[in-house]
Amino acid sequence: MTRIDGRLLRVSAVTAGAFMLASVAGVAIAQVSHGESGVSVNVEIPEIEEPGVLALSVAGTTTALTEDGSDALVRQFTGTLPSVTVTDTRSADDIPDGAFWYVLGTSTDFTGEDGQEAISAGHLGWAPRLIDGGESGLVAEGDEVGTVLDAGPGLVDQELLALAADSAAVVEEGQWTANADLFLRTPTTVAAGDYTATLTLSLFE
Repeated sequence: MTRIDGRLLRVSAVTAGAFMLASVAGVAIAQVSHGESGVSVNVEIPEIEEPGVLALSVAGTTTALTEDGSDALVRQFTGTLPSVTVTDTRSADDIPDGAFWYVLGTSTDFTGEDGQEAISAGHLGWAPRLIDGGESGLVAEGDEVGTVLDAGPGLVDQELLALAADSAAVVEEGQWTANADLFLRTPTTVAAGDYTATLTLSLFE
């Protein structure tokens, strides 16, 4: 009996110890502050050493023309070209002497979804507008391009949206923005339907 009781006693002691440890683990320990000190975190972010670039971006990939200004002989549809931005991150030393940049636009014909006869790009014209040309006066918008119904060429070939007369002279300004009023002018006999064209903008120097 004595040996059995001893084993029971040892088991009971171990069990009690386990409960005691669990109880201590659940007790919150109060922390008393004895002062504090801050650490200054510093970082040096160096200039990007890659060569600068001359680049073009467009604020949107689509625009819609709506009927506005039609008369008994001509149907007219107008809209706005999404803003076109030219950015130049080069230094003046990286630009060849006499270089100048320019943005050109050209359109495909308008094709219908239901087999309608295409509307030639000659029926689409634009009036470029300089939104932000900097302060040098060396960045300018292109001339208005009329449609074939206005004795113009339309946007069949590459037409000027904007240009910088001297890339090196304006490079410190860094960024310029332009858009254009678009107008499609067709005969009143044009077939009804949904038409789509692609207007491509290109930056050259």
